[in-house]
This record gives sequence, C-alpha cells and structure tokens, in this order.
Amino acid sequence: AVAEACRNVACAGAEPVALTDCLNFGDPEKAEIYYQLEECVKGIAAASRALGAPVISGNVSLYNETRGEAIYPTPVIGALGLLEDSTRHVSIGFDAPGDVVILLGAPAVHGEAQALSGSEYLERVHGLVAGRPTIDIELEAAVQRTCRRLVREGRIKSAHDLSDGGLAVALAESCIAGDLGFRGDFAVSGRWDAALFGEYQSRVVVSASPDTFPNIQDICREEGVPYVRLGDCGGGSLVIDGLIDVPLSELEDTWRHALERAVRVSPVPA
Repeated sequence: AVAEACRNVACAGAEPVALTDCLNFGDPEKAEIYYQLEECVKGIAAASRALGAPVISGNVSLYNETRGEAIYPTPVIGALGLLEDSTRHVSIGFDAPGDVVILLGAPAVHGEAQALSGSEYLERVHGLVAGRPTIDIELEAAVQRTCRRLVREGRIKSAHDLSDGGLAVALAESCIAGDLGFRGDFAVSGRWDAALFGEYQSRVVVSASPDTFPNIQDICREEGVPYVRLGDCGGGSLVIDGLIDVPLSELEDTWRHALERAVRVSPVPA
C-alpha cells in the first residue's frame, strides 16, 4: 500500500515527502487481528524508510466486524509529493500515434501464478481471495527514482503504475485517458492470465516518442532497472497479439458505467 501510494506520486514526476494512513482492522483483542495490525505497522515503517517518506499523521479504525467476522486487514495510505517544476509532469494517458510504450520494472512479460495472489482477477474470475503478495522494496525504490528522472528530463509523455487488474488494465486505462489505442507486439511467457492480470508490484507503463527510446534505455541501465518494449500507440483498439482485441469505445463504456450497472436495481412491480 505504501509502495503504490508513492508510485502514484512518482508517476506524476513528484518526490514523495510524507505519508498519512488509516488502519482498518477487526478486533485487536483477538491474537490474529493484533498480529495483522502489528505486522502492518512494521511494514509501513520499513517501506517509509526505504522510500524516504515519513508517516506524519494517521488514524485507526478497529473492531470492524460483522457477526464475529473481521473485515480484511485494510491499511489505507495517502502520499504527498513535491514537484519542483510544475511544467515537468505527466499524466496516465497515451499521447500520440506512433509513440513507443515501455514497461519499467521487468525484463520481459512473464506470467507466474504468484502474481495472481490477492488480485482482482483471482477474486472476480475464480472467486478466491488467497495467496501471498510479495514486493522487492529496493527494486520499487529504483523504479520510482527512474520514473521521476524520466519525467524530470522530459523523456516520457505518460506514466501509469500497475495496480488493480495488472498490465492489461493499466494499458486500458492509459488508452482511455488518452483516447488512443495500443498495439502490443510483446511475447508472453508462462501463464497468460498471470502476465496480463497479475498484480506485479514495482512496474510502470510509460510512453515516449520513438527518438527518445535510446535515452530511456540508457537511463534504465544507469539506474539498474529492467525494462521491456511493449508496443506502440495508435488506432482505436487495445490489441495484444493473439490475446486481446477490444475497441476503445467498448473499454471506455465499461470503465465509465460498470459501477452504475452493478448497483442498478430493477423496479419493483406495482
């Protein structure tokens, strides 16, 4: 949670400087809930130190239970970022046809079952809340540092982190935000569902002009961050060869109206 909050700030081009939290748990008088709370605080502290952003405020909400069943342990994190030059920032939307799209934080697109741990895909498709998500906090810090540098030096036009829904959802959101399609020509090894919908940490999708790609490669090598070229912006669909081909209009319609449709209630007959 700390990593993602700071990663969102870094994707805009800002340096995370402070954190606030809201820790939501069940009854801490129960040993397993107390353990959850204790380990959560330790994790927040470790990530705070690694990413250089102190926790300056926060609160807790405890005893959240219904009929003796606790809510999922839910730390909510907010990050404050500092942007030294307000003209040097990017958004999540793809910018122009022909721009190259790159994934920071991985040398290839590989799908491992571990990546599905705690994911939206695992719950939505398989009805499971299971697994043990992991993170390499040193890689996380390096990816964020690299993303900030790319924004600061004007090398990239957009940046969007992988979070809920994984790579496929991040690409879709960047297409929707920029009203621009994407064609991926990358190879997928391992499980395709984990590759596209696994919620790997420490990864950011960026787009840039083709002529800046060599500079981006150099910076990634200097910072020790793996990367892989995913494809190019253009067209009116999200296309990943052999796996996905969806018109942008359909993606946007679902993205903008899914909640409304999910909560719509049929009228009760008179």
